[in-house]
Amino acid sequence: MQWLFFEQYSHEPYIATSRYWISILGKAEEYQAEIKQKQVGGYAALNVMEKHLENYQFFVGEQYSIADICLFAYTHVAHEGGFDLNQFPAIQNWIEIVKNQPLYRSILR
Repeated sequence: MQWLFFEQYSHEPYIATSRYWISILGKAEEYQAEIKQKQVGGYAALNVMEKHLENYQFFVGEQYSIADICLFAYTHVAHEGGFDLNQFPAIQNWIEIVKNQPLYRSILR
């Protein structure tokens, strides 16, 4: 449950909102100041995830769970919100692991 709450309060408000303004609305310039503010919280969340994933393959125990599904949703498209995932090798590795799970379906067109 901790990771689900983390996603809702420490991850999604920053990464998803930035993605919405930039990639969905196409109004990055209009929301430039807000996006800059969201970068701080978004990178803080990504750093927490990176630290965890440096030691664990998944977020709960050593098995794929709802926590991974929840955090994957906006993390794997964080670049669409202006976040550079190149500085997070453990997250990048985890994204590939999630994509290789049975029954994985991409939300991207």
